[in-house]
Amino acid sequence: MFSFKGFITREKNTHLEHLEDDIINRGSKGGDNAINFLVSVRNMLAGSTGKKVNMTVKWDGAPAIICGINPENGKFFVGTKSVFNVSPKVNYTVSDVRRNHSGDLADKLIIALTELSRLGIKDVLQGDFLFSQSDLKTANIDGENMITFTPNTITYAVPVDSDIGKRIARSKMGIVFHTKYSGKTLSTMTASFGTVKGNARNVFLASASYKDLSGSAKLTKGELSMFDNRINMAKGSLYKAKSILDIMAKENDSLSIGYRLKTFFNSFIRNTDSGMAKVNQLVDMFLSYYENFLKTEIDARKTDSGKQKYRDLLKNNMAFLNKNKTSLYFAIASHVTLGNAKNFLISKLSEIQSIGHFLRTPNGYRVTAPEGFVAVDRAAGAVKLVDRMEFSRANFTAEKDWVKG
Repeated sequence: MFSFKGFITREKNTHLEHLEDDIINRGSKGGDNAINFLVSVRNMLAGSTGKKVNMTVKWDGAPAIICGINPENGKFFVGTKSVFNVSPKVNYTVSDVRRNHSGDLADKLIIALTELSRLGIKDVLQGDFLFSQSDLKTANIDGENMITFTPNTITYAVPVDSDIGKRIARSKMGIVFHTKYSGKTLSTMTASFGTVKGNARNVFLASASYKDLSGSAKLTKGELSMFDNRINMAKGSLYKAKSILDIMAKENDSLSIGYRLKTFFNSFIRNTDSGMAKVNQLVDMFLSYYENFLKTEIDARKTDSGKQKYRDLLKNNMAFLNKNKTSLYFAIASHVTLGNAKNFLISKLSEIQSIGHFLRTPNGYRVTAPEGFVAVDRAAGAVKLVDRMEFSRANFTAEKDWVKG
């Protein structure tokens, strides 16, 4: 009933990193990976490549649903990403769901257990829950009667009388599958990223596939020149930042410079309405952020011996950052430039869509792009292409209607 086409990676799909964060996670290798992928999408949109770009559409669904046949006992189950925990929460019955989960999450898992168990799924799949019947609403958007659902941050809308609108209206639930797992035990499974296709009367199976446009949303000569200039800027900055990026990539604990740099970017995006700041401002802001973070950690310790670890970190890491301030500047410049290049491609990739995407505001609905896209690299795994200033900030600040678990 289902067919799956994807690309193998060793990691479970429990968290996707932003493409520009790959330079913090993997240093100069991550920079090469980011550049190569952006250029491959550029070539696709320019119609100058015969190679397929490995990419899927990222829907803004919630919660994540893991389901299928447990290879350890042959039974059908549903769950969240917690099925991969050291103490997994795997649900075979409604009683299991009620014992392991609560609230709206439990209600959605019960619907998923009932409906997905009827689809004849033979593998272990991961998808994003889009709606149940109680989540469906109607709205008049630009004079057209639409059926809508808002699983997380983005509201999806289609005309009520369209074929897809009628399919949604009669479905008990909607889901988009994007990952398949293979292995003899849940704890040792490997993930394949791609698309799952199939037909079901009571389940709306959204597609995560993204077709190779090969010129359908073609870049103009001026757009190509502007994009290529950004890529060249990113290459130059990455070359000058190589030493500090490779050092940051070797340390990934919550106190490390690289980890806090990613946290800083998330915090900045969450709390700004004015767009990305200039690079020199970001450098000064990060230095202040990191210093204050460590001082807070020192103040939180009750004993002098407990404080000493963080005093040493403060002294050594701030000395390192100030000594390497120029390299830090180019590391942040690389991050910003890659993000800008990514956002430009997202705007082109988003031009072709069959379902409307909106953000709810106090004054109605505002048109927005899809959440983003997932790029798959055989060696590095998957990264997400998301306009962080557009979508991620809305996602940070939106009130969630479901409970993680």
